Amino acid sequence: MSDDIECDLVVIGAGPGGESLATGAAKAGLEVIVVDKHLVGGECPYYGCIPSKMMVRAAGSLAEAHRVGTLAGEATVIPSWAPVAKRIDEEATTGWDDTIAVERLEDAGAVVLHGVGRLAGPGRVTVELPDGSAGPTYVARRGVVLNPGTRPAELPIDGLAGTPFWTNRDAVQLTELPSSLVVIGGGPIGCEMAQVFARFGVEVTVLEVGPRILGPNEPEASQILQEIFIEEGIRVLTEVSIDSVSHADGRFEVVLGDQTLTADHVLVAAGRTPNLDDIGLETVDLDASARTVEVDDRMRAGEKLWAIGDVTGKGAFTHVSMYQSAIALRDITGEDGPPASYHALPHTTFTDPEVGGVGMTEQRARAAGLNVRVGSTQLEQSSRGFVHGPGARGLIKLVEDADRGVLVGATAMGPAGGEILGFLAVAVHAKVPTDTLRSMIFAYPTFHRAIESALADLS
Repeated sequence: MSDDIECDLVVIGAGPGGESLATGAAKAGLEVIVVDKHLVGGECPYYGCIPSKMMVRAAGSLAEAHRVGTLAGEATVIPSWAPVAKRIDEEATTGWDDTIAVERLEDAGAVVLHGVGRLAGPGRVTVELPDGSAGPTYVARRGVVLNPGTRPAELPIDGLAGTPFWTNRDAVQLTELPSSLVVIGGGPIGCEMAQVFARFGVEVTVLEVGPRILGPNEPEASQILQEIFIEEGIRVLTEVSIDSVSHADGRFEVVLGDQTLTADHVLVAAGRTPNLDDIGLETVDLDASARTVEVDDRMRAGEKLWAIGDVTGKGAFTHVSMYQSAIALRDITGEDGPPASYHALPHTTFTDPEVGGVGMTEQRARAAGLNVRVGSTQLEQSSRGFVHGPGARGLIKLVEDADRGVLVGATAMGPAGGEILGFLAVAVHAKVPTDTLRSMIFAYPTFHRAIESALADLS
């Protein structure tokens, strides 16, 4: 096809943010074209957030069952991966089929194409169809939204590329588990997967090149989680240098200096690569080798161009993409609304205990030159922690800008740490004075009541 087709808006990449934006634009009466080279809905519902949290939920139920002996009598636990695989296949991903998501967009009024969308100048997008043939070229009156997402990073480890290693995409599609596993990467994905598989009886080793797992989080939270991992039988090696990875006779070998690890499988969970290397950035005067697309507070990236999601570098989280999609949609449709602000960006790692954080860590706040005061308390020492018993490990840590008397960051680690975080996210977002927080009534006995103790500890 060579004839140009006019439309109002082209969305390249239909991850959660792109899908939401396209739906809203179509419902607003715009003529919307959506181009996605894989599954409409993106990484989150098929390979990320949703299936992985089903895995976490299943593993958590096993852990709770093991706690029955301390709390309520006796229980015999026989792990089985089959219900997990069945639930992910049938309930989360419908067999990794995006028909429902495509129909949802089409019902809103959008046109959906599977293929590779590339910029070809301001407001212009060419489409390469799945069979490699040239599809239509679209000329968008309003412009183009980039939401191409990311893919697992390719690590420069000798021999790794030639082995059948797993990424998160493979891990969520497993129907059987290995007896042993090496996880390369101690970030959120690596930690969640490591604990899940270990609780199902897999012998797990986590390798982290940095000084600690969950490096971007508060070091106190990382330390607690590492201690829990070790108690659960997970081997954690930090500050490692991985020399090579090889695979022969159904086994992996991972060489770390004078130490060699062997395992049935290797899971690589160490970073993501933005899908910007084949999207035509050079045609709109942007750096084709860039790892991020710079955007303003309305998500504008250039003439007739907006970008949302991981590629903006504002946080590789589904909720960031959804937040940005609403801002970009308002700008595209000419609606008023607040600009983007990331001072209270929340995030949660769904290990047990959960590790939730918002805003700045203590280190970041000090590096920014703030007059920092810190308050913290151990969650298990709270009234609810005492009642909860096994599994109540965690902490609340508050980071205050003492000059302004407001929180600029916080960590909530513990059972439902991500839910406790909601309280703290509101405080950081709205810049609620810590004196006002101290004057509140905190329900008893709740986990969030530990925030009161952390406030009292600010010094």
